[in-house]
Amino acid sequence: MESYIVFGLVLLIVVIGATLALVAPRFRKPPTLPPAQKPTVPPTKQVPPAPTKPAPPVKTVPPPVKAPPPVKAPPPVVPAPPPTVEAPPPVVEAPPPVEAPLVEVPEPTAGRLVRLRARLSRSQNVFGKGLLALLSRDRLDDDTWDEVEETLIGADVGVAATTEIVGKLRERARVHGTATASELRGMLADELVTALQPELDRSLAAVARNGRPGVLLIVGVNGAGKTTTCGKIARVLVADGHTVLMGAADTFRAAAAEQLATWGSRVGAEVVRGPEGADPASVAFDAVKRGIDAGVDTVLIDTAGRLQNKVGLMDELGKVKRVVEKHGPVDETLLILDATTGQNGLEQARVFTEVVDVTGVVLTKLDGTAKGGIVIAVQRKLGIPVKLVGLGEGPDDLAPFDARQFVDALVGTDA
Repeated sequence: MESYIVFGLVLLIVVIGATLALVAPRFRKPPTLPPAQKPTVPPTKQVPPAPTKPAPPVKTVPPPVKAPPPVKAPPPVVPAPPPTVEAPPPVVEAPPPVEAPLVEVPEPTAGRLVRLRARLSRSQNVFGKGLLALLSRDRLDDDTWDEVEETLIGADVGVAATTEIVGKLRERARVHGTATASELRGMLADELVTALQPELDRSLAAVARNGRPGVLLIVGVNGAGKTTTCGKIARVLVADGHTVLMGAADTFRAAAAEQLATWGSRVGAEVVRGPEGADPASVAFDAVKRGIDAGVDTVLIDTAGRLQNKVGLMDELGKVKRVVEKHGPVDETLLILDATTGQNGLEQARVFTEVVDVTGVVLTKLDGTAKGGIVIAVQRKLGIPVKLVGLGEGPDDLAPFDARQFVDALVGTDA
């Protein structure tokens, strides 16, 4: 027993000793050596380093990538159709309301000349008052009657008409003996009315017949106020209850169609027009055709202003009349004369009557420097009645002519 214990102790001591032999070197300090001296090197010149070329980049080749195994695509998915939605009805915006042009109502033509008699004041000063001053003298001798003749001729009455008027007036004054100024005024008025031929028909052929409107052809020279007067005639007809359509056959003057359209819009009258420079005869033809289709009472055709001594232009005016007559005869041809032209207007009237058979005269600007005797001269020379007279620039200053009312306004007698 003791031998086992001794053996165990010896074995334990051996194990402890071996263990200490292995662990003891780790806790032992290493020996310290003296510092080594650096070798002394002689100084050398510094040489700049040689430029070195950058190394070429190394191309890296990626390793080959193995393609993934093919994957079977799933079957296509068909989307369900969207539900049908009925589109709302389109919203149509109503256009803004267009204001209709204001249609004027012309004043009645009955008695219009009486209302405008003040416009004849200038003619009255030259014509009526001058004659009355002569006839009011205490003694009417030959010299006085010569002065009466000169006054009438100066008022554009004309030589032949003046001789006839003075002869009758002188005879009546001789028969009545001494007459008062009022009686002489009455005698003068009677003789002037007789010279104006009150029996002539001064009405306008503006009534539809057999389903066809009355056609009025408006002619005249440049500057007589032809287009303006055409618009005023439309107002006269509308004031008398007629429906009117106008044809702008003056295609040579750019503003003529626009001017006529302005007049038509004021009274609600349609205007047929063509392009600038179009054939006037074709425009006139279309206007009459449109008037027939529309069933109006009257068609007014405004032609270009033409100088009476231009043969080619006058022939063209005749062509307009012939083309219009394919629809039927022209019912009225009105010649627009400027009253201030005096006796020159007679030559204009004569040439126009040879081309288009003038049936009536419209005297414009009778309220200016015109002399009232031109009315007598025109009618006596041509045998054509003066049907309308212009006594101002207002839209309703065109009046149907009445011989008695006209004379009363000239000589100052009571209407």
